Amino acid sequence: MVLIGEMDGEVPNIKKWIVLYPIYINSKKTIAEGRRISTSKACENPTCTEISDCCNHLKLPSAIEIDKAYPRDFMQRGRVRVLLKKEDGSFYNPTISSRKQLMLRVAELVPRHPGRTKKPEPAAASSSGAGPSKSGKGGKKKR
Repeated sequence: MVLIGEMDGEVPNIKKWIVLYPIYINSKKTIAEGRRISTSKACENPTCTEISDCCNHLKLPSAIEIDKAYPRDFMQRGRVRVLLKKEDGSFYNPTISSRKQLMLRVAELVPRHPGRTKKPEPAAASSSGAGPSKSGKGGKKKR
């Protein structure tokens, strides 16, 4: 477990923090697979590190738990725990007061993460030099 933004050297009780799995904001997943926000607002394949960095950008304490897995897809490793409220009940970031708002804001920030580099799209390479392609089922023709 990696703690980001520890408070005065003491280890906080992160069991009460909200959990944010990358699948919740992954536009490549369906709702049945675990996505929690609309595809138009979701981002493509977010990582725990990117989510944690976005939480830090939003001034929210967060902790990455690399050893944890999403129950519906145990191959997807890692989750992020985030604290929304202080001890006195006030919000760390007044614009984010719920889990849903957090997911929407993080999904908005992840594509602009400095770790994501814009890869130039290769030009549409058409195979016009190739011979004619066969079409149809094949097999014997009926008479």
